Order: sequence, then C-alpha cells, then structure tokens
Amino acid sequence: MNQATASAAHFFLQLVVILSACALMRALMRRIGQAPVVGEMIAGVLLGPSLLGAVSPGMASWIFAKGDKPVLYAVASLGLTLYMFVVGLEFRVDLFREHLRKAVAVSAAGILVPFLLACGIATWLVQEGGYFTPLVGTPMACLFIGAALSITAFPMLARIIIEHGLSGSTVGTIALAAGSMDDAAAWALLATVLGCISHDPRVVAAALGGGLLYGAACLLLLRPLLGRVLRDPAKSESLALMMLLLAMGAWITDMIGLYSVFGAFILGLSIPRGGPAEKTAAMVGPLTVAVLLPFFFTYSGLNTCIGLLDSPKLWGVCIVLILAAVLGKLFACYGAARCSGVNHSDSLTIASLMNARGLMELILLNIGFQAGLITQTLFTMLVLMAVVTTLMAAPGFNAAKRFSASSC
Repeated sequence: MNQATASAAHFFLQLVVILSACALMRALMRRIGQAPVVGEMIAGVLLGPSLLGAVSPGMASWIFAKGDKPVLYAVASLGLTLYMFVVGLEFRVDLFREHLRKAVAVSAAGILVPFLLACGIATWLVQEGGYFTPLVGTPMACLFIGAALSITAFPMLARIIIEHGLSGSTVGTIALAAGSMDDAAAWALLATVLGCISHDPRVVAAALGGGLLYGAACLLLLRPLLGRVLRDPAKSESLALMMLLLAMGAWITDMIGLYSVFGAFILGLSIPRGGPAEKTAAMVGPLTVAVLLPFFFTYSGLNTCIGLLDSPKLWGVCIVLILAAVLGKLFACYGAARCSGVNHSDSLTIASLMNARGLMELILLNIGFQAGLITQTLFTMLVLMAVVTTLMAAPGFNAAKRFSASSC
C-alpha cells in the first residue's frame, strides 16, 4: 500500500471513529431528552485528550496523530463554512417586524448584561495571566469574553421552536428575533477583535472595511442577480454556481482577516428567500450536519483538555465563567421578557433558549483559539461552559411547558 492509499485509508478510519462516536452520543442524548448537538459536542471532547487521550494515549495518537491535524482542520473548516451558509439561508429577516419592542428588550438584556460581566471577568483574567496570549490586552479580552458570553445557539433555538410548532407564536418569534440579534452583535464583537489584533490600522481597515464592502456587494448587487439566475436551485448548474460563490466568499473573508464563516453567512443571506433558499438548505444541510460537522466537533475536542484544569483555582475560574454565562443570559433575558409584558412561562421559555450556546459558541471559540487570542486552558473552560449552558436548554424549555400546562 503506497503512502497516498494509506493516508486515505487512515482518513476513512477517522471518519468511522468520529461518526460512530457522534451517533452513539446523539442516541444517548435523545434518550434523556437532550438535543442531538449536545451529544456531538460531548463526543468531540471524549475523543480528545480529556478521555481517549488520557485512557489510551497510544490509540489516541495513532487515530489522531499530530500530523493529521491540518487535514482534520481543513475538513472541519469546510463543514463550518457550509453550515454557516445554511444558517444564512435559514435566517428570517421578517421576524424583526413582529414583536420588535419585546425582541429588542430581550436581545439588549442578553447582550449588555453578559458584556458587563465579561468586562469584569476579562480584566481579572488578564491580570492573573495564563488565559490570554500576549497579543491580547484588556480591551480585546473584554470584547472576546463579551462575545463568548453573549452568543446564542441560534440554529438550535430555531430547530427547537420549529419542532414544537412555535414558529408563529409570540414566544417563538421573540426568541428567534432576539437570538438572531444577539448572534449578530457577538459576531460583530469578534470581527472587531480579529481586526484589531494586529495593532496595525491598515489591517483593521482592511478587515472591517473589507467586510462591509463584501456584505454590501452580496446584499445589494449579488442578491438581485441571483434572484434572476437561480430559477431552480436543484439543478446541478445552480448548485455548482452557489458552491463557487461560497468558495470565493470564504476565500475573500479569510484573506481580509474575518474568517470564512463570515463570508459564508453573508452569502447565505444573499440567496433570495422562499424557494431558492429553502431548496438549497434542504440539499446542502443534511450532508453538512451528518458528515462534515462531526469533524469540527472532534477538532474542537482535540484542543479541549479537561486535565489542564488541575487545581481548585482553575476549576473556580471555570465555575465563575459558567455562572456569569447563566446569570448574564438566563436571568437577564427572563427579566427583560417579563418587563416587556410576556407571561412567566413564556419568559422562562425564551430565557432557556437564549441561554444555550451550542455550536455557535464552539465556532467562535475555535476562531479565537486559531487566531491566537486565548490559551488552551481558557479554551477548555469556555467549551465546558458551552456544553453546560446547552445542556440546560431542554430541561428549562420542558419546565416552562409543564408550568404553562399546569396554569391552564
């Protein structure tokens, strides 16, 4: 067997291991009433140094050798890019027109309170040392932790609402609109950090200015053109065109320092709503979620090492981050919804959904880690925070439903 054939065979072995672990954990999570994405997040952690690497270092280094990381990263990046493209396709701008005041109140609370908590925590962590790289000063640390605590698992939130038939309801509309606004704010914070990390005004201008130009070109020029060209997205020519545009958008935003996920999301927004967007999401989404995204969860897991939290102090910092995340989202969004006139059970439902970080958090963390903003220790802590807050979503949602039913 030549080297190329051996490399291909090893890649398929990794695929078998990754897909099997994700399938097992998805099944387990469904049995206990959790979202499948929680199982995939946990599967990735278990395949990394936190479990497999600790129990069987030899097997772990054979299956996921250091030399394999670039390949895993490339496949994970492809999966992320396609996934954010689908998120853009499914993004509903019309939600902003309904219950706008209540959604803005919930969104503002879900951004401002976490950001204020993040500023205090980030300042403390920078002073302590060992959590951010030398590239990062206190202002950038505040922005990054603010983004990490503010973000919401918007795609997961949308799927829960659709599965429970709440799409047209008040609670569903408020949660979707507020979640989308929170995520937009979190990505804007991250884009600002990525633009500023070089400390070179020209790089900042290229990143932020280039991003604005790219967004304007997609939404103002490309969108009308695609409305005329994409008559039938199911045709191979139409799909090939969209994949070409996606690759170009990912390359452009990578080159200007904003990462491919930004380009993919903006391009998804540019696809005309209705038939083209829905058909494209139906074609691209299943393969992306079933095959490519598990590589991203595994890549995240390979960078997550719970063993690094080897002292009461480090576990204390991790608990502080988790508590700040929960307080900044769950209680703030609940209070904002109640003050806006939403009843108790619906407010609890909205807050529970807004508190979940899910895959969107992992994407943000991996971008920060790859950009050299945070250390592996802080990366691990924030991954655990993402898992815990995502685990809380289903119990909180079900508790709100039971309360609502008992009140009737």
